[in-house]
Amino acid sequence: MTDSPRTKYMDRRGWSDIIIGAPYVWLVIFFLLPFLIVVAMSVATKTATAPPFSFGGEHPLINLQAYQRIFTDDLYLRAFLTSLANAAVAMILCLLLGYPMALALTRVSRGWRNILLMLVILPFWTSFLLRVYAWMGLMGRNSWFNGMLTDAWNFLVPVDWAVRSIPMMNTNFAVILVMVYTYLPFMILPLYASLERLDPTLDEAAMDLGSRPSQVFRDVTLPQSVPGIVAGGMLVFIPAAGELVIPTLVGNAADPMIGRVISDEFATARDWPMASAVAVALLVLMVIPTMIYTHFQGRAEGSK
Repeated sequence: MTDSPRTKYMDRRGWSDIIIGAPYVWLVIFFLLPFLIVVAMSVATKTATAPPFSFGGEHPLINLQAYQRIFTDDLYLRAFLTSLANAAVAMILCLLLGYPMALALTRVSRGWRNILLMLVILPFWTSFLLRVYAWMGLMGRNSWFNGMLTDAWNFLVPVDWAVRSIPMMNTNFAVILVMVYTYLPFMILPLYASLERLDPTLDEAAMDLGSRPSQVFRDVTLPQSVPGIVAGGMLVFIPAAGELVIPTLVGNAADPMIGRVISDEFATARDWPMASAVAVALLVLMVIPTMIYTHFQGRAEGSK
């Protein structure tokens, strides 16, 4: 007597297939299908209907005009360059701040390490919007934070350069500052995971051979932590480049990032094909470096 298909999938092999296949089903439903819908909208034609796009009929079946505008319209080129520049600066600052913090986490006792790790992830326990609004209050002209920076500036510069307050809101400085604060844990945690796996005896051996602490860090610790640096860099750079909330609340509307441009095209201009084309271009721009890194990382691991 043969087992029914239902009985077959009740054994260990069947449950294993279901558990392994569930993430792929999730990705197909909630990532691949929505992405294909966005790609389809990007080659549609803007109309005054609802929804505001159309295929075929009196309009071309495939319209690539939106993609042409990305490379010819100054608004989209500036938004892409601004997004990439702000994300790159935020990533570098997160690395400069996060690397010493992650390295310190590996050098403290186990009890202190758990406390410090909790402090790193503590901001995630509060609302993201509340944290951005808190920074808006701190960067206001009458805040104690602005007053402290203003006093420091006036103390360091000549009297002719003194100011009543430092204009921080609605600038790229405010966007980068809030992004560094927001995404710093995404840099610290991968770096900590990479540094914690390092063999401390290698540092001891290098020092026994006469290397100074700076040489040990440069020749032993830093090269081995490159995977953590790259992972943390991608975790910061990719979401920062497409950030919407932070540039909208603290950024300059005259110099928008690409996330705000996409939002305005969808909601205000009602140009869904253009917004979809920009979103597809942004995704391709973010995915290609990730695929290149994954390719070379796989080759490096295969050669070991």
